Amino acid sequence: MKKYGVIVLIFLVLLGRMLYLNLGAHAENLNKLEDKIVNYVYGESAPRGRILDRNGKVLVDNTGIKTLFYTKLKGVTVEKELEIAQKLAQIMEIPINDKVLKKYWLLTHNNGDDLIKEEEYELFKMRKLTTKDLENLKLERIEEEEINNLSEEEKEIATIYELMNKGYSYAKKILKKNISDSEYSNLVDSNIEGISTELTWERVYNYGDTLKDVFGSIGSIPEEEKEDYLKKGYNLNDIVGLSYLEKEYEDYLKGEKELYRVNNDNTLSVIKKGKNGNDLVLSIDIEAQLKLESILRENIILAKKRKNTDYFSESYSIVGDPNTGEIIALSGQKLVSLEDETFKSVNTNLINSSFTVGSVVKMATISTGYKYGVIDIGTSVQDGCIKLAHVPIKCSYKNLGKVNDLTAISKSSNYYQFKIAIGLTNQNYKYNMTLNTSIDDFNKLRDMYKEYGLGNMTGIDLPNEKTGIKGSLTSSDLLLNLSIGQYDTYTPIELFQYVNTIASMGIRRKPQLMKEIKAKEEVLKQNDYAILNNVSLDNSYLERLKEAMHLATTSGTARSYIKSEYNPAGKTGTSETFIDTNNDGVMDTKTTSIAFVGFAPYDNPKYSVVVLAPNIYVSKEYNYSKVYITRYISQSIMNFLFEKE
Repeated sequence: MKKYGVIVLIFLVLLGRMLYLNLGAHAENLNKLEDKIVNYVYGESAPRGRILDRNGKVLVDNTGIKTLFYTKLKGVTVEKELEIAQKLAQIMEIPINDKVLKKYWLLTHNNGDDLIKEEEYELFKMRKLTTKDLENLKLERIEEEEINNLSEEEKEIATIYELMNKGYSYAKKILKKNISDSEYSNLVDSNIEGISTELTWERVYNYGDTLKDVFGSIGSIPEEEKEDYLKKGYNLNDIVGLSYLEKEYEDYLKGEKELYRVNNDNTLSVIKKGKNGNDLVLSIDIEAQLKLESILRENIILAKKRKNTDYFSESYSIVGDPNTGEIIALSGQKLVSLEDETFKSVNTNLINSSFTVGSVVKMATISTGYKYGVIDIGTSVQDGCIKLAHVPIKCSYKNLGKVNDLTAISKSSNYYQFKIAIGLTNQNYKYNMTLNTSIDDFNKLRDMYKEYGLGNMTGIDLPNEKTGIKGSLTSSDLLLNLSIGQYDTYTPIELFQYVNTIASMGIRRKPQLMKEIKAKEEVLKQNDYAILNNVSLDNSYLERLKEAMHLATTSGTARSYIKSEYNPAGKTGTSETFIDTNNDGVMDTKTTSIAFVGFAPYDNPKYSVVVLAPNIYVSKEYNYSKVYITRYISQSIMNFLFEKE
């Protein structure tokens, strides 16, 4: 009996399994089968998210353009597609593609079979020639006269036919964008098989070229990145952010395209509706941005009209909130023509071009002196000159008398910084001494500079950021140069992070352009004001640096760079620079570059500012008062920000 019970149990299990396969799993299996035999395609594009300024003004939007599509009909013949192309050529104008005319000639002349010799066909049968070889022979043997005899309409038909057959057979093909109203009307009336018109989306920039390079570009997926995008679920014909903000925030800005099912007759059914991308809200204030651009251009023109500015053509500035790292406005302007007063925006140079910046680094040098005990609060010396063996004498720009850590910054003493650099080597200065230096001595300065953001990646939310150039040589002369900003180079965005770090009592934050990302009114992501590090100094030293910068703007070299009523702090920088004037690879002309970093109010900072004017004058004939444009730029933009409150 037990034997029969087991047999019955096995039978019941098998019966249950058969019922499941025939009934329960039927729908599941049908779905799996459908997934294998049914094609799905996406719409051409979906609106990307907008880009807005901090006050909600739309900077980058989308515009819908009428676009003509072709969907290949099932079982359609070449003759039928040529007929469709002919109808389209009679309705619309299309730029002719000369490269496809020979292919068209072959289609309309027996596929060019008469151009192949009998012995060549024999070689093809013997597999000594390929189909591609025969195709190339045909194209080579078409007489130019045959192509020249094609009518304009035939050339348009050839171009349209080529567009109809690009890519996958079941994919929708773009034949023409921006079709006119009359073309649209005629296309609708003609009701040509396989032809449809839809809106596709392109970027529109509401403020012209303002910040356009920072927004970045969009386009087809680059060949070298296609695998990465495919893994993320993209299609190879998708439009993506290629650079800067469009690339940085691609995952949020991209829209969701409509999904279509390809029916048996090659028509399409909507399976899933499209969706706009999310909005990117920037920290930029577009009014301040436009004002900063205007200020830079005006002052570049004024300076360029002065003598000895032969190699001066561009200036840079960034303004922001030192407590958060948010950028309110940033601009790089390059003069194209003084006569026409035309400019080119070079905003991306702010993150990927570097400059010698001179004395603006002196707060970081003083910090190094504090850290290693070379100086302390109140340490004073008699300003003078340094003379090392085999090195030309080095001095401040004039004898400044007795200076301490405050006045060394406010009056910009080089001598004070030189003494710190020498102290870092654990040697005492003596006239004409041999100063033995090592890479460790350079690193003491550079490591402290990095704590402030100089010589470091700032982490700004823009791809392709570069650091400045770090000198590779070591010598006593170069160590002294490094201490006054005359050796390594720094980007404007590094200077922005540097001055913000001082203003915020040693807190180094990422500079940011993104304020928040929104899906309609829902906030998806906010700037977290990321802290990268804290400067390794006691607050008493950091307060001392701010006090020194305040002194510089009230009675020192930075006086009047920011109005005294705003209770400012700042530091100027002047550096010797060299340029190649004839593009032979040799730096043949010495120029001077100038810079300024500052913030206000110094005891409760609201705004920070950076200004650079590279190669402002030819060094041997300069005149400070006539070309010191950094003062006017800084003062003008800070006035605007405070008066706007």
